[in-house]
Amino acid sequence: MIKQNTTPPVESYPVYKATDLTEGRDQARIQLGDQLYTLRITRAGKLILTK
Repeated sequence: MIKQNTTPPVESYPVYKATDLTEGRDQARIQLGDQLYTLRITRAGKLILTK
């Protein structure tokens, strides 16, 4: 029996620019259900997501 890969191809996922999410700032709030997260762009250009 051949096991099929059920993960969709990468092209099917939406792509968002971090600077669009933060509207040009260095932080944005992202809500998932009743939880609120902070997305931060560091000076080094890295992303940090915290609860």
